[in-house]
Amino acid sequence: MTMPVVLVTSTQLSERARQILRDAGADVSYMSDPLITEDILAARLARDGITAVLMRGSPPFTRRVLEAAANLKIIAKHGAGFDSIDLDAATARGIVVVTAGAANADAVAEHTLALMLSLARELPRLHRNLRNGVWEKGKYQGREFRGQAVGIVGYGEIGRRVAGLAAAFGARVVIHSRSRVADPAGAEVEENFDRLLGKVDILSLHCPLTDQTRGLIGGKQLCLMRPGALLINTARGGLVNERALVDALRSGRLAGAGLDTFAQEPPDPENPLFTLDNVICSPHVAAMTAESMARMGTIAADNIIGYIERGECDRTNVVNPAVFKK
Repeated sequence: MTMPVVLVTSTQLSERARQILRDAGADVSYMSDPLITEDILAARLARDGITAVLMRGSPPFTRRVLEAAANLKIIAKHGAGFDSIDLDAATARGIVVVTAGAANADAVAEHTLALMLSLARELPRLHRNLRNGVWEKGKYQGREFRGQAVGIVGYGEIGRRVAGLAAAFGARVVIHSRSRVADPAGAEVEENFDRLLGKVDILSLHCPLTDQTRGLIGGKQLCLMRPGALLINTARGGLVNERALVDALRSGRLAGAGLDTFAQEPPDPENPLFTLDNVICSPHVAAMTAESMARMGTIAADNIIGYIERGECDRTNVVNPAVFKK
């Protein structure tokens, strides 16, 4: 049996995932490039006869890159996002694209709630002011999280967990999803997106980045949100028009934003979002806990070896199931 030639689009992988690949006799190589461009990726795939990719981050698997990968059979994502992959091109070439399902859902949900609570109580500003000698006891008033209306956009594995955590903290949860919500777990379901925007105090984004969701939150949508609302984005930066968001934050229309993802990553250090006191930013690390990293690596490695050796992978998390009909 021909052993898989696996490319990991990073230098980092959990020891358990490395062991799974080693035990299967895989020939594994890693990418140390600080920025993986289309040219670099196409050349690597064409040169090294790669049969499987364990994809960390969001390298550009464009049609051109996939056409250069003559031997590629599977891309196993170390996580959930797959917006940097041309799914039509992958399907046309018989390449299976599978994610790690719910492996990072708990980590992202916890980070999301941390951003909500920190913004509601203005913790970064209070921390900064106190270190600068400003004692605000006696004049500061925050807002309680309990009783707030939290809107969840996208009700997949992460959205479900965020909804559960928010409800446990006493929030009223309102769900909006393009798919039918079969089990809202006591939450309200709002099918009209514009109505959702006007009825929540905190809006949290958990939908994938697609042609339909790109720019989901722009100037019009921000104007429909309640004055003083908070926006949380731990999904994909392209869901939000950053220029419109900056304007809404500067004007006071929005009280704050918690962002783990950006339209450009890494973002420009001069990004005006970084100048605003009512914004909390983190560098796309919501999923990066030791526990979730181990789970994601293990699932991705298992998917690769299972598919190469036996034609089996976690079909519930295959994002281009039409590939099996070819």
